[in-house]
Amino acid sequence: MINSVFRFGLIFILLILAQILLFNNIQFSGYINPYIYLLFILLLPFEIPSWLLLLLSFLTGLIVDFFSGSPGMHSSATVLAGFVRPYVLRVMSPRDGYETGAEPSMASYGFNWFLTYALFIVFIHHTALFFIEVLRFTDFFRTVLRIILSSIFSITFILLIEFYRKGKK
Repeated sequence: MINSVFRFGLIFILLILAQILLFNNIQFSGYINPYIYLLFILLLPFEIPSWLLLLLSFLTGLIVDFFSGSPGMHSSATVLAGFVRPYVLRVMSPRDGYETGAEPSMASYGFNWFLTYALFIVFIHHTALFFIEVLRFTDFFRTVLRIILSSIFSITFILLIEFYRKGKK
């Protein structure tokens, strides 16, 4: 238990630092903004209580909001991602269910499973984030393009991190 808390705490700190110091500075013409801090929500154990998942989602988004100067946008989008995560996991569950003590990672369930899982969560997060940011539908197609391009780049970086983690195990 203590080992798990320490490991997830370290993952949290590293992802937040990488997001704030590196990935917040990556912007291509305002269309591509990779958000890798979502990997923390993606990697939380299957058995995590819903209230704790939502609380960790909120705190993660709040910290990114604080350092990004975006009041509440990341918090609300990350809470939505944390809220839909159990439903996505239920839809994607293997026939026999998830193994006890396993984590939702590429090393545990393979590339295709993790890619599908991450795509759903990242796309939902980015859709909420970018529509909250613009608060109107007049730039609908521009916003959809931002969602798609940012999702592709976020997923690419998340998969690279997962490949690195898988290689270390």
